[in-house]
Amino acid sequence: MHWLSRNATRLFGAAAVAGLTLATASPAAAQSAIRDTEIESIIQDWSDPVFTAMGLEPSEIEILLINESDLNAFATRGRIMGLNTGLILRTRNANELLGVIAHEAGHIKNRHTLRDGAQQAGMQPLLMTMALGALAIAAGAPDAGAVLLGNSQYFGTLSALRYMTHQEGEADNTGARALERAGESGRGLLTFFENFRSQEVFSDARRYPYFRSHPLSSDRIENLRRLVAEQPHYSHQDSPERIAQHALIQAKIHAFMDAPNATLRAYPESDVSLPGRYARAIAWYRDGQTERALSAVDVLLSEQPENPYFWELKGQILFEEGRPAEAIGAHQRSVELKPDAPLLRINLAHAMIETRDPAQITLAVDQLKRATALESDNTMGWRLLSQAYASQGKEGEARLASAEMYFAMGAEQQATQFALRARDMLTPGSADWTRAMDIVFASGATQDDVDDLDRRNSRNRPAVVPASS
Repeated sequence: MHWLSRNATRLFGAAAVAGLTLATASPAAAQSAIRDTEIESIIQDWSDPVFTAMGLEPSEIEILLINESDLNAFATRGRIMGLNTGLILRTRNANELLGVIAHEAGHIKNRHTLRDGAQQAGMQPLLMTMALGALAIAAGAPDAGAVLLGNSQYFGTLSALRYMTHQEGEADNTGARALERAGESGRGLLTFFENFRSQEVFSDARRYPYFRSHPLSSDRIENLRRLVAEQPHYSHQDSPERIAQHALIQAKIHAFMDAPNATLRAYPESDVSLPGRYARAIAWYRDGQTERALSAVDVLLSEQPENPYFWELKGQILFEEGRPAEAIGAHQRSVELKPDAPLLRINLAHAMIETRDPAQITLAVDQLKRATALESDNTMGWRLLSQAYASQGKEGEARLASAEMYFAMGAEQQATQFALRARDMLTPGSADWTRAMDIVFASGATQDDVDDLDRRNSRNRPAVVPASS
């Protein structure tokens, strides 16, 4: 797993959120965004048919995994969805997880945003009640005015809650119908909510974050029950493959997020299932028992030699043990088995760079260029590419890669600075020079700004003193 490998800071910092709390998430929250190609691929395979059935383009939906133990999920502008690891671990089967995903996609499809919807819905009655209170006081009824002013926040909150409940019902219906059209049961969405029905009677402080922003009610659950129970696919069961995938996702999250001893207690050696053995291999690696972990992974590979994620894990163990040259072979095999996965190429390139071998660094540049072409907002890819170019003495290309990294992060000032430095070191009119200028202008600078900067730089340059004859 990798932490914050993409532009999560920009996504969290700028987006109004449907399904989170009323406040927009801070950039600090984005530090818990994680990446895992295996988990992302499984969830994408499950979800894409549902997105298509909903009339959404699957390639436009980005699902972020959030390393938070709280039960929560959300949807934001830009067709971005977040799933907390805590929520994934609390789903009892794959159909429940897919149901939550369908619900959040329903928010995206219906263009729900809490900031523009619920907050406005709450502000209107609040301001109206305050105005009526002020008028009552001015008309000589101070007691009535005081009551109205005191209740203004209550009425605003009540209106916002009603608005949110309406949105939740819309998302339930949209998600349930899309599940049915995709040949999936909506029962998982229903049972997920039923499992946490007690949240309805909890105080706000005691509720999971998901149910503070997704208010449950008996009416809402019963409406959903009536809808899904009458669908032809209501009795559809998860396939054995999907059941195994759900168990593997949960085991991998536990193994990477929990303390190793907790994982080893949860998955003792008596558990000979694939998820159990996978979890123990990860726990041993994280506990510093490298050879034991490698032996466990080798057993897994003897059973599934074409599994790119077992090769990825072996490469990760070797790399973090300080053996990058040995890690290259494992990472190379993972890339060969799944060439369209940018994170696997980045793993390979990182190992190549750490060998300090010029020939390997040249190969790393090629891998990173391919990875960033597949995923242009991958900040780790751009950072490593900048490092590789710098080690080759290609300062212009290194600064351009840094500009790309900051641009992906949404750090426009730094992106502009590095792009301008790159421009001065690159061949005018070349593809890289043009890209540097694209970043400058895309970050908000104008041609006049660039010209002014050039004039200032020209004045600040020391005069060239001719050599004496």
